[in-house]
Parts: sequence; structure tokens; C-alpha cells
Amino acid sequence: MKKRLFTPGPTPIPEDIMLAMAKPIIHHRNPEFKEILKDVNENLKYLFQTSQPVFTLTSSGTGAMESSVCNILNEGEKAIYVNGGKFGARWGGLINTFGGIPIEIKKEWGTPPDADEIIKQIKNHPDTKAVYLTHSETASGTVTAVKEIAKKVREISEALIVVDGITSIGAMEMRMDEWGVDVVLTGSQKGLMIPPGLAFIALSERAWKKVEITKNKNFYFSLQRTKKAFDSGDTPWTPAITLVIGLNEALKMIHAEGIENVWARHSKLAEGIRVGCKALGLELLSKNPSNAITAVYVPEGIDFQKFNDALKYDFGVTVAGGQDHLKGKIFRISHLGYYDEIDMVGMISALEMTLTKIGHKYIPGSGVRAIQNYFNQHV
Repeated sequence: MKKRLFTPGPTPIPEDIMLAMAKPIIHHRNPEFKEILKDVNENLKYLFQTSQPVFTLTSSGTGAMESSVCNILNEGEKAIYVNGGKFGARWGGLINTFGGIPIEIKKEWGTPPDADEIIKQIKNHPDTKAVYLTHSETASGTVTAVKEIAKKVREISEALIVVDGITSIGAMEMRMDEWGVDVVLTGSQKGLMIPPGLAFIALSERAWKKVEITKNKNFYFSLQRTKKAFDSGDTPWTPAITLVIGLNEALKMIHAEGIENVWARHSKLAEGIRVGCKALGLELLSKNPSNAITAVYVPEGIDFQKFNDALKYDFGVTVAGGQDHLKGKIFRISHLGYYDEIDMVGMISALEMTLTKIGHKYIPGSGVRAIQNYFNQHV
């Protein structure tokens, strides 16, 4: 049985990338690796749509999240964050860990924050130093209107705008410089199509000025140390060499396709999945769905484990389940990274066959027909 991965990280890895990473390892302090790193650093700026340096950290995406807190917030400084899911909630934990004062905006999972809610909190707390957002909340498949929020925040406040782009970078439009975002971060196992183990972070000039006066303690995740090594074409610590080699290939693929085309492809695939699920009578969770992942309610009366086992062991398809209070209630389909239209049609087909196997009533072929019609109309 061929196994097919439709989880929001790790995501499938293209064959060319796997072959590049299968080559004999090289040393990270020699010219050969430094030349690869130079290309990576340049292409990451294109991915983030920024003229600022983008740093590669050897960690999961949470390492970049931590770095964006411990390098920017002093103890006792206020930071607003949106808790609309498991990963938005993580911002609050990090702010609290490093002695900041977290100002929470709590949202129901699947409901994005409104810009006016954030502006209200800034007016209530004019000494706020940063606003922490989650562009694409992986737990609910919900997108935040970063562009609009950033614009309104910049109009009334000097607070830095920090964006978790872990499941959005490489899947959804992000123009860091144009939108006035101060910090953007992501991870390797999402839209970048390589295994887990790398994180990436970019800072605006405003953010760097704040880093220079922040006294919070850090070492491994010190951005000043990272920048010093970056400026000399190096890394401060031993990097994940093989992953950086794979990253170089992934960035070349993204650049060849064109970032706008990458965003458009993800938009098309996401809408196709949503159309196919709705045609099967399935309900989507998010009120503002992400182009990286779609969260779908398990049909009423259907046991999630029975559904998931059939999908995985009978048809070879792995999706992600729900988290926290949504565990057993939803499943999450990824369309993030190395996917095309045929992958999405196959996903809906496997979903149909699974629903048949577990006895759920629907019109056979309705989902596949709907997604095919959508793709045919959007060639």
C-alpha cells in the first residue's frame, strides 16, 4: 500500500530534495557549505518578501517563537497575543515564561481576531511593546488578517507586530516589508517541504532596535549572536547541515515556480478540498479557513477512531486529528507544500471510500465530482 501524508507537518518531501539530502555530508565551516548557505539566505528573503536578513535556526518552529520573545521583551513589559487555538495559546506561555505581562485576546477556535479587538487592547494598554499573531492557526485551520491588523496597529502604536507564519509561509501571501510586519517566523516541515528541524526568523529595523536594548537572558536563541555569525556568512552553532542542503533545493523549487504562483496554487487546492468536503455534507470548522489546512467535523454519530483507522490502514491516508477540546471531533487535511490537484482529488476519493466503509450515508461520487468540476473551472 502506498502511504499518503496529509498532515500539516511534516508534509511530503519532493524526490529531488530527498536525493540532495542523501548525498555524503559535508563540513559546515568549509567554503562548499558556506556557498550553499549564501544561496539559502538570499532565497529566504524572497520567500519572506523582505530585504532584511532571514536567520536559519536549528530547532523546531517553537524555537523561533521563543527567540522572538526572549530577544524582544524585557521582564515586566506588556505584550498582546491572540489565543485562538493551541499555537496562539503558546504565545501566552512564552511571554509569561520570560517575565513579560501577557494581555490575552481569547477567541473561539475557528474564529479569527478582529483588528478592532486588538486596537481596543492597545488603547487600554498604550505601553504595549509587541502584538503576537498567528497567521494560520494550525489547530483550527483559521487565517488571521495580518495585513489589515498590521496597518491599523502601526497607525496608533509603536508596538512591534510579530507573526507566527509556521503554516502560512510558502502557502499564503505574506509580504513582510510591504505590510509593515516586524517579525516573521516559520518552520521547515511545512510549506518548505523538508523534514522537521529548522526554524526561520526575520526582523525589521524597528525590531532590531528593540533587540539591542532588551536585557532578557538568552544564549542559544540569541539573535545578536546569530546576526554576528550571519554577517560573516556563517552560523553561530553547528547547523543541521543535511536539512540546509535540502532547504537549498526547496527554495530553488519555490523560486522557479514563483512565489505568487505558489500562493495561488495553495488557494486553489484549499478551495478544492473545501468544495469536495461540503459536497459530502461535511461541516468545516473555520469561519475564515486557511489555505494551508482544512479542519472538518467528523460526521455526527461516527467514531473518530473508527474513521481514522479506516482512512489510514485501509486506504493509506494519514490526516491529523483534533487537539484539546476538539480531539475526536474534527480531522485536519493538509494542502500545504508538495501537493497538486490530483493529490486533492485522491484525498476526497479516499474520504468517500472511508465514509462508505464506516457506514456514513452520502451520495457516492458527489465529493469527487465537485472537486473535479471546481478544478476544471479553474484551470
